[in-house]
Amino acid sequence: MSMLKGLALVALALGLSATAACSAENSAPTAPSPGPLANGGGSASVQAPPTPEGPGLTAPGIRLAAVPRGDGSFDITEDVVVRSAVATLPLRLPDSGEELPGMMMPTKPQVSSLTVLADGDPVPVNQAMVSGSQELPMITSPTKFKLTYRLSGSVVRRVPSSTGRASAAIKPLTADVDSTLPTDLIVSGGGLQNATCPMLAETRCAVGEPPGMTVQPGIPAGQALAVLQLDLPLQP
Repeated sequence: MSMLKGLALVALALGLSATAACSAENSAPTAPSPGPLANGGGSASVQAPPTPEGPGLTAPGIRLAAVPRGDGSFDITEDVVVRSAVATLPLRLPDSGEELPGMMMPTKPQVSSLTVLADGDPVPVNQAMVSGSQELPMITSPTKFKLTYRLSGSVVRRVPSSTGRASAAIKPLTADVDSTLPTDLIVSGGGLQNATCPMLAETRCAVGEPPGMTVQPGIPAGQALAVLQLDLPLQP
């Protein structure tokens, strides 16, 4: 009888010990990783990537982004923010190569596949091709524009030279909207070898060294004509 009572007491002690251990575990939960949610529950909020900033995007100015193609044309996007609303948007092609230092022969620049957004809304374009100067009327009086187009006829291939080496002239189509707007010219692909801006007092406007060379930022729109020496990508 004494032995049975002893066994019962041991079992009771073990049961109480297990209950206490379980209570200790439940009373101190591990903090969630990476920590408590700021909104009090649900899934963690996703942080949006930083919004690009600068002339033509969040401040008055023009941002021209040019992507060279193997056939010598460029796919171009122009983002424009003007200082005050406009009723018409002037468009003008880069000057002919016969007037530009660094170009070995005349060019015949032409724009195709032109699309225009004004304050985010599509603008009717009678002709998707531009071969001279024109005025594009606005339905409203916007302050922000986005143009996409293909620029062809602005490249002169340099022969004899390395494969793909060429000269090209680029300038914003929208430069005449306000000649004082600071302008950034961005050439993608890492093939830029040199850049001159013949309308500036200091004509060499290349910054850095290949393959990280860029064009001097903040050039006034009325002077933002750049003659590029670059290596075109290979044809697909």
